Amino acid sequence: MTLSPHTLRPPLPLPLPLPPTSNRRHHRPPPPPSRSRPRAVRRSELLAGDGMASHGSHPTLLEHMGRTGAPADLAVLVAHIQAACKRIAALVASPGNADLSRAKPAAAGAASAAGRDAPKPLDELSNEIILSSLQSSGKVAVVASEENDLPVWLCDDGPYVVVTDPLDGSRNIEVSIPTGTIFGIYDRLVELDQLPVEEKAQLNSLQSGSRLVAAGYVLYSSATIFCISFGAGTHGFTLDRSTGEFVLTHPSMQIPPRGQIYSVNDARYFDWPEGLKKYIDTIRQGKGQHPKKYSARYVCSLVADFHRTIIYGGVAMNPRDHLRLV
Repeated sequence: MTLSPHTLRPPLPLPLPLPPTSNRRHHRPPPPPSRSRPRAVRRSELLAGDGMASHGSHPTLLEHMGRTGAPADLAVLVAHIQAACKRIAALVASPGNADLSRAKPAAAGAASAAGRDAPKPLDELSNEIILSSLQSSGKVAVVASEENDLPVWLCDDGPYVVVTDPLDGSRNIEVSIPTGTIFGIYDRLVELDQLPVEEKAQLNSLQSGSRLVAAGYVLYSSATIFCISFGAGTHGFTLDRSTGEFVLTHPSMQIPPRGQIYSVNDARYFDWPEGLKKYIDTIRQGKGQHPKKYSARYVCSLVADFHRTIIYGGVAMNPRDHLRLV
C-alpha cells in the first residue's frame, strides 16, 4: 500500500460556533506562534524580579569603595582579592574538588600537621591563587598565610601587609558545608624598611589588630558573599553570577543586641575554664538575662559560624590555644 501525505492527514475539526455577539465578518483566527527568538531578559529585569534594583542603588564592591572615599591603592588591592576569591569560589564548587580536599600522605620522615589540620591540595591551590593575585596587584609588601610557615616578602615598595587564611574549613568540602577566605590588611611599617627581609616580614605581619586598615571574609556557600570593613561600617556583597560582580546586599551590617544561638565545640566542654562552663550551662537552661534557652549551632568553619552570628546574633567562640589570632 502506498501512503501519501493526504492519507496520513487527520480529519479537520468542525469550526466552533461563534458567540452571539460576534460578527463572522470581523472574526480572525489567532496569529500563528512566532518563529523568532525570544527576547533576552535584561539584567535589570532579573534583579527586579529578585527584589534587587540595578547597580544604581546597589553598587558593586569597587563602586562602593569609590563612593566612601577609600584610598585608590586599597581599592586596587581589594579588586585583586575579590578576583582571587571568585576563582576560589569556582574551584570549591567544581565537581573535581573531592580529591583536592583530601590531605596528601606525608613523605617518610617529613614533619606534617596533625590529623584534620594537615594541608590539602585544595588549601595549597587556594593559597597559590591568593598569593598570585596579591603579587600582581603591586600593592602588597608582605603576606602571611596560614598555609606558609613564614611570611612571604613580595616587594619593597608595596604599601600594604596582608594576613590570610586562603580557605578556612576546607575539611568540610567533601560534605558541601560552607567554607571561606579570611583576610586582614595593614599598612606597611616603613620604619622597619632597613631591617633584614625575614625580620621585617615577621614584624609587619604581627601588628596589633587595632592597626588594621581593612578586614573581611568571603563565604562560599549557596551564595558567595564578600563581607568587608575598611573604616566605614561593615558591608556584605553577594556575587551576581550573571555579571561576575559583587553587589551590595547587606549594607551596614550590625550584630543584633540579643541572640539565641551559641557556637562552640561542646566536645571540649571538660577542657574549658569553670567560668565558661557556667556561662554555657546557664544560657542552655534559659536561666540567664534572656529567659529563652539558647540553641547550639557549630559548623567548625570560622567564616560560616561568624557570618551566621553576625546575621542572627548570639556568640561564636573557640576557647583553645590554637586559635590563630592574626
